[in-house]
Amino acid sequence: MTPHLDALCQQLGIVWRYHDGAGRFVEAPSETRAAILRALGYPSDTEEEAARHLAALQARAPVRAHIVTEGMVADLPPGAELHLEHGGMGDPSAPVPRGLHRVVVDGRSAPLVSAPARLDLPPRGWGMTAPLYGLWEGQPAGLGDYALLGEMAAMLGEHSADFLGINPIHAGFSGDAGAISPYAPSHRARLDIRHVAVGRDAHSTGALIDHDVEIPAQMVALRAAFAEFDGDPELTRWRQDEGQALEVFATHQALSDALGPRWPDWPAAFQSPDSPEVRDFAARNPEALHFHAWAQWMAQAQLDHAQARARAAGMRHGLYLDLAVGTHPDGAETWADPQLYARSVSLGAPPDAFAPDGQSWGLAPLDPQALLARNLEPFAAILRAQFRQCGLLRIDHILGFARAFWVPPGLPGAYVTMPRDALLAVARLEAARAGAYIVGEDLGVIPEGLRADLEASGVLGCRVMMFEVENGHLRPPGDWPEAILASFSTHDLPTYRGWQGAREIDWWTRIGNLAPEDADAHRARRRADRAALEAGIGGPAVADMHRALAATPARLVAVQAEDVLECVEQANLPGTVTSHPNWRRRLPVPVSDLRNDPRLQETARLMAGAGRGRQR
Repeated sequence: MTPHLDALCQQLGIVWRYHDGAGRFVEAPSETRAAILRALGYPSDTEEEAARHLAALQARAPVRAHIVTEGMVADLPPGAELHLEHGGMGDPSAPVPRGLHRVVVDGRSAPLVSAPARLDLPPRGWGMTAPLYGLWEGQPAGLGDYALLGEMAAMLGEHSADFLGINPIHAGFSGDAGAISPYAPSHRARLDIRHVAVGRDAHSTGALIDHDVEIPAQMVALRAAFAEFDGDPELTRWRQDEGQALEVFATHQALSDALGPRWPDWPAAFQSPDSPEVRDFAARNPEALHFHAWAQWMAQAQLDHAQARARAAGMRHGLYLDLAVGTHPDGAETWADPQLYARSVSLGAPPDAFAPDGQSWGLAPLDPQALLARNLEPFAAILRAQFRQCGLLRIDHILGFARAFWVPPGLPGAYVTMPRDALLAVARLEAARAGAYIVGEDLGVIPEGLRADLEASGVLGCRVMMFEVENGHLRPPGDWPEAILASFSTHDLPTYRGWQGAREIDWWTRIGNLAPEDADAHRARRRADRAALEAGIGGPAVADMHRALAATPARLVAVQAEDVLECVEQANLPGTVTSHPNWRRRLPVPVSDLRNDPRLQETARLMAGAGRGRQR
């Protein structure tokens, strides 16, 4: 019996009894709960320790966010002070302006989010998703860059598309050619300089990218371009506007060049941005910091140009960016603000049919109480950074707004409750400020009520056609909801041709996650599902699938470049690192060839015929 441990977990929002991705009931052991409590700052290896923490928590009220519809009067406690986000005091009895403010009562501060109650839904339209790293021109070589992104966006705009979606482009580990997953970034409020367009010779060629060659070559080319840079007053102004946050990031990057890519491996004196040794390093190495500030400025300018080209070509939304669910525990984001993140646990997912032990993604979770104590500002800043250059933002695994799955090393995971309403309010606030729309990836084990909350907020959900086949029947596409982005697949799932051929089942069998007899059963189910889907959409062709997507009530439809080009292999096989060539596949044709590709022209005609985009 562990009554105090159980009560402490409940007080902190830890959910250790749940149904996993296969529908099985799970009760995480006390070791899991103790590990998560340690990560939250409440070590409780005994009942006595748990009782002490519980008593301390119950003696003070937890920080809770206040949420008000912009322009309305907030329901605040007597004596509350309203501190407005840009300084000054507000009148607690007056309508609250839009913004992220603070309420102070008896010396204790809590966030107040004043945001639209609901975002408008986007007009009916369509777009394409493509791997930025896999774009190329001339010959299949190098890494796709922001200039090619602008070229492809302009071309798709000519075909009546409203958006071009890409993988996350957060700052990565430019000194580690093995750290290539766009979903395990170093810093989500900064940009990936590995995609800055600089003139350089082609290196590795072929269908697969050799990052061990390409990333070092890109960094050499960037440094050569910087050596020829004569300065620009715009960079000086931009750097001043970005302020201390950019300086901390640039310092981290310069330290990474000197000490290695992962800060926990650095000497202890350099593991805090506030240490005298770090300040001394920055003072002695201004040119190193200047390079990384310049590289960020270049990335920002090229993305701004890509978005401008997309808009000029008629795209309603332009770039459709992707916000990763978490950050790498050894990257710039956690170094700059270590108290904001839980250590010694990872974000992940509960077990399912293809991952019987669950998934651990190697990402540092946000500590919900630390985030609230920081007035939700770090989360708002991350969102703001994405909305600078996109009209549509995908929030990866938005299920984490309600509860995040934390996995201690070597143990089953459990859920930690997040401030759902506050996170949704901040998302609405930042989207409204930018005049943009949000797509929430709501796939997986969906918390009760989350989809209703997303719809009430005007956040589009996702529907994936392959998941709409169940027990040999396809849910009629005409019955799908309206407030969604519809697609056949995602970057973590098979392409259409791959799904038809059960290609991912082949991969899972090859790497040992499926026994041969289980694989045979999965293939038999796939044959039945394929027959049901093809009967429901009128045939096996890619065009049949795209026609069915176009006819759904969904406000937005996303087609994958890999499906338009009839690729078999998928971009990423979740749960693998080296056993599958994740994030390495180039598109089979150059960007310029897509313009007149009859398969793209047919897709555009199908979309226009369903009232999406312009007739050509």
